[in-house]
Amino acid sequence: MTHGPLLLVDDEVTNLANLRAILAGEYPLMLARSGAEAIGLAVKHQPALILLDIQMPEMDGYAVCRALKADPRTEGIPVIFVTTLSEVGNEEAGFAAGGVDYLIKPVSAGIVRARVRTHLSLVHTRELEKGNRDAIFMLGKAGHYNDVDTGAHIWRMAAYARALAAAIGWSQADCDLLELAAPMHDTGKIGIPDAVLRKPGKLDPDEWALMQTHCAIGFEILSGSDAPVFRLAAEIARHHHERWDGSGYPEGLAGTAIPESARIVTVADVFDALTMKRPYKDAWPLEQVMTTLRAGAGNHFDPSLVAAFEGCLPRILDIKGDWDRRRNQQQQRDPSP
Repeated sequence: MTHGPLLLVDDEVTNLANLRAILAGEYPLMLARSGAEAIGLAVKHQPALILLDIQMPEMDGYAVCRALKADPRTEGIPVIFVTTLSEVGNEEAGFAAGGVDYLIKPVSAGIVRARVRTHLSLVHTRELEKGNRDAIFMLGKAGHYNDVDTGAHIWRMAAYARALAAAIGWSQADCDLLELAAPMHDTGKIGIPDAVLRKPGKLDPDEWALMQTHCAIGFEILSGSDAPVFRLAAEIARHHHERWDGSGYPEGLAGTAIPESARIVTVADVFDALTMKRPYKDAWPLEQVMTTLRAGAGNHFDPSLVAAFEGCLPRILDIKGDWDRRRNQQQQRDPSP
């Protein structure tokens, strides 16, 4: 595991020397003897972890930690306070300032190393999670590369899918997974020629057959990983064009033979598509959209999911309103067409 240096902060030279003796050889280290110096080093060198004394002149550890957490450049760096036993009663103040842990002076070498390893492992886990989210976003964007509203559409639709899953009793962990997996449902469009994807008119039979292969392409790409989020994404990619009455593709599955994840995403995707303004159409009024969903219950959509969607419509509209506000704010910042 690679990471940045550790920053050790204490106004007492003896304390710094003790921490350095414990950690030297395992980690690159930087030392600071004041709060101001610590903040400057943190901004410049982005340490992986900070061990921070509390009792320091001019600027104590709590003030230093609050300043670090207030700066976007350093807010993500975990801070472990190093304190005397008499200050343990101030733990709540330390956590409120943004600290993640405490070490008690005189420090134990074994405890220091164990706590540092634990928190660096958590940093590594967060970095992996961010990398996974970045990969998911890129795959989702790739599948909608020709979509003028790519980012908003895939994540807004995923939020609708999550809300619907929660409404029918999915666990929070499964809802989280679905919200990450749903944006990748059209990943297979990577393999469809632009001439087909961008054709302004109706596709001929050969082109339509080619378009339908995006489900299998997406499944093949996404099933290359055993990670739960990609397994779920592969399932959705393969089956999100199946229809409740069996008239969909690629396998013509019907009813509950269609994975529930794909049935959920189908409802969320159609709702989002109809309520979106596109270059070729205006956004439909809500009542017209809901009439269309109700009409599709039992043929296109799982009837129980349409009913559940209507039941959680206030939550769906809250999500839509939030995304509409974000879009308006973005347009105000960048009014160019």
